[in-house]
Amino acid sequence: MAEAISPSSNANNDSNDYIGRFAPSPTGPLHFGSLLAALASYLDARSSNGKWLLRMEDLDPPREPPGTDQIILEQLQDLGLLWDGEVLYQSSRLASYAEYLQQLTDAGLCFHCDCTRPRIKSLGSVYDGHCRNRKLDKTSKSAIRLKVDDSRIGFHDLIQGDYSQRLDKEVGDFILRRKDGLFAYQLAVVVDDAFQNINHIVRGYDLLDSTPRQIYIQRILGFPTPGYAHIPVVTNEEGQKLSKQHFAEPVDTRNGSRQVILALKFLGQQPPDSLKDSKLKTILEWAQESWDIQAVPKLANMPLCSEP
Repeated sequence: MAEAISPSSNANNDSNDYIGRFAPSPTGPLHFGSLLAALASYLDARSSNGKWLLRMEDLDPPREPPGTDQIILEQLQDLGLLWDGEVLYQSSRLASYAEYLQQLTDAGLCFHCDCTRPRIKSLGSVYDGHCRNRKLDKTSKSAIRLKVDDSRIGFHDLIQGDYSQRLDKEVGDFILRRKDGLFAYQLAVVVDDAFQNINHIVRGYDLLDSTPRQIYIQRILGFPTPGYAHIPVVTNEEGQKLSKQHFAEPVDTRNGSRQVILALKFLGQQPPDSLKDSKLKTILEWAQESWDIQAVPKLANMPLCSEP
């Protein structure tokens, strides 16, 4: 493991209180799968008397229809999932990502890479270090990758249990800035979690295998590692993750009470039948008082067609 780089002054990590977050990408309105992630992270924070922050991960403009962020904000408000403080937009944080990328580069931990996606796919999607010593010109159309070592990165997930990866064998050196100049998710999420003092992260199972990469960056930059919990991903009838790409229907907030009760059931909670005709505020109060993260199914995915 590379020696840790001292974090700069804009990373403030002195809080021991629960601080969680929900961080959607504004590529489309919230669908049922993203409602599960929002509700689980919200309840885990509120049941611990903690803060629940909201971050818009708007780092990929071509995939983000104008106004989608406002639709998401309105959906959350309609569902009674009210956040603390101001919404943080990643598009306002580019200078900070550039600063930390420069720190990693100055420490000799990054390199430019012009390998194509087909080439990486032909390797089983595990990067082989091809460009590590090629010393590509910075002006060339290339991505910037972070060098990994042979250590095993492991953590205990509150839902899924123990999980670990050998990054060199299972991932390889990974991208921090893409060829098109956009910052990669792995760098931005780590920098922003540290900036916002996030110490508990509840999110979808599809991000479980990204976590060792994020812990690796945290260790290098001297950031603390939050606690993690990964809920099952909801899939459609074809077994695909619910997403805009797969034409997932937006959450109908006009019937928010039913949506939240259904989401609670998917999350392994047991709302009583007496709640089905209750106001949304009453349902959320019950859910907050009764929240049990250990009841969340320890699965990778759950079909939407198998309604609890």
